[in-house]
Formats: sequence, structure tokens, C-alpha cells
Amino acid sequence: MKNLLDGLSVPLNRRTFAKKSLMAASVATLAPSLLKGKDAQESTATTSSTLSAGDAALLRFAAAAEILESDFWVQYNELGGIPDSEVPGGSGSPAYIEKLENLDEDFPQYIHDNTDDEITHFTFLNAYLVAHGAAPANLDKFRTLEGSTATGVNTALIGKRLTNLTQLTLDTSWWTRYRSDKHNPDLDPNFKFPQAVPDLHNGQFTAIPRTDADLEPDAHIQAIANTAGFHMPTIEQGGNSLYPSMAQRASNVEVLRILISIGPTETMHFQTWSDKAGNAPPLTDPTNGLTFPDLNASPFGGETFQTNLIMPEPCPFLSRSLPPCSIIRPTKTEGVAMGVVKFLTAMGLFMGQPSAFFEVLTELAMAADAATRQC
Repeated sequence: MKNLLDGLSVPLNRRTFAKKSLMAASVATLAPSLLKGKDAQESTATTSSTLSAGDAALLRFAAAAEILESDFWVQYNELGGIPDSEVPGGSGSPAYIEKLENLDEDFPQYIHDNTDDEITHFTFLNAYLVAHGAAPANLDKFRTLEGSTATGVNTALIGKRLTNLTQLTLDTSWWTRYRSDKHNPDLDPNFKFPQAVPDLHNGQFTAIPRTDADLEPDAHIQAIANTAGFHMPTIEQGGNSLYPSMAQRASNVEVLRILISIGPTETMHFQTWSDKAGNAPPLTDPTNGLTFPDLNASPFGGETFQTNLIMPEPCPFLSRSLPPCSIIRPTKTEGVAMGVVKFLTAMGLFMGQPSAFFEVLTELAMAADAATRQC
């Protein structure tokens, strides 16, 4: 998944299920997963499972990815979203929220809803695994990162983060990949799609105020909000491709149903955030030189960068002998899970995690990538 480097019969109400799952998983503090004491290393121990080892591995990797997503979305919600009974914790940072709202006035609501979605994804996936006798994903022992100490964070969670939002290096080539009508990373794995914000790809920048000192000068906190605005679609385009890529390896029709049902939600997230990123005010951060260009002006501009082109441009699919088609891309399945691990690691999201953390993620990814569709 190199280009992800460029680049988881009774109806339930989603909100009701989320609240019940939050209680069962102690997500009110976003600490434990469903079963305590079961580490992710137990990924192949499914002696009484009604799932195949491969299907369990696919769902477990998806659950781990959603746990990681939930962790950083909770951090965003604490400072820039809407803390409430669905997504508890934090009290918000008015200065940060004001700058996020320069990208869209509904930004806090979207952060809240995206956070809620990701929490329900991992709680559902883990509950499904447990219900079928398989071990769930659990990364609790790696909740050691400090995160922000700015006013508004949930101080009860200081030192209990899995992810680091303060040293991000963002590959923003998804922007031009989805606007390209000539290239598809599945067919052109070596093509280099241009970066929308080159500086974000060449340094390390924070997407949340690290302390209250980051709340000024004005252009600095706006640059932090802009960074968040580009980080969010960068992450979601990964999930956008992950689910259809993994679905091709599923054997059980219900597992296939789960993967192709959650995947489109990630696509909805991606399109929402890609639209908001286009509203990031052009500026240069006076504290570090980070520049956000006007993507509608020279040397940018044109169909490759135009900010209101948020529908996937039709591109070659499967074979250049076939007509172009508007699609999610990439969706090639080989090595997709390991690609996600490399993608997130290169982003700086796990800065500060020990080698054991990467060993666990690698094991989960290798098990998912080894899954083979049984017809």
C-alpha cells in the first residue's frame, strides 16, 4: 500500500450502541479495550473461534487501526470538538476552535461525529471478535504518550495517549491523486503525485496546540488549525482504501459485509475533510516558516489543485484498455495492512512509542496480509 503511504439480525441504534459500548469498554476515559489482560500478541490464539484465522486477523487489524484513530480523534475533540456524553473528556480551546471554524463553521460538530464513529467502529469490531470466540485488539499497555497540556485537554488522560499529534509529517499527495484523470497508483505504483502542501511533507508540525503558548501569534494558531485540516483527510483517505482492500481477502460473507459496511463511512469522512482542507487560509507561520499555499493560484491551480474538486476524478481502473472510472484508489490488496503501519509510522503519529509497540502492529499487519479468501 505504498500509495496509501502517499499516501479496519437485530437492528441497533448507532448512538445507543455507542453508549453501551463506551460503558463496556470504559471508553469514557478511552483507556481499555473490551478484554483486559489480552494483548494484541494473542492475535493467532482463536482455538474456539467460529471465524477463520484469516478473517479474525482482518477484523483484529481493523479494530487496532480504529483504536489508534479513536485515540487521536479524542485528542482533537477535547480541544476542537464538542465534548459530551457520546465523546466525553476535555473542555475545548476557544482560540483553536475559532481557527478551525475559519475552515468551516461546523468543524467542531464534524470532529465530534468523526470521533464518535471511530469509537463505535473499534468497539463493534472487538465485540464481534469476542462474540465469535476470537481475541480482540488491545493496545492499552502502550498508552504512555503525554500529548498536549494546553487548557481544554482532559488532564485525566495525560500520559495515556497512543498517538502523537505534535510532530506530524503529512503526505498530502492524496489531493492530486484524486484529481488525476491519467494515473491510478494501482496501475502506476512509481508515479509521484504532487504534494498539495509541500512544507507539511518536509518537516514536523503540530496539529493541536501543545501548550497555551501555541495560542499566539494569530498566524501560528491558524497554521496549527490548517495542519489539522490536512491531517484529517490524510488519515481518512487511508481508511478509505484499507477496507475495500482487505475485503478482497475475507472468506466469511458476514466478515465481508462488515468490511464493506464500515469502509464507506471512512470514505464519507475523507470527502468531508478534503472539502474542509480546501478552505485552509493561505499563510506563512512566523514561528517556523510553515507555508500553506493558495491552491487556486499559480504555481498551483488548475484541475490538479482546484479546491472545490472533491469528487474522485475518473481514472484508469484494472486495465488501461477499459474506460476510465471514478473509484476509490488504491485498492490493490497485497501488503495493504503493512502499508498502513508504514504510512502511520512515517507520519510521526507514533513518535515516542517503544519498539515493542511497532512489533505488535507489525504482527497484526502480517497476520491480516496473510489472510487468503477461501471460496
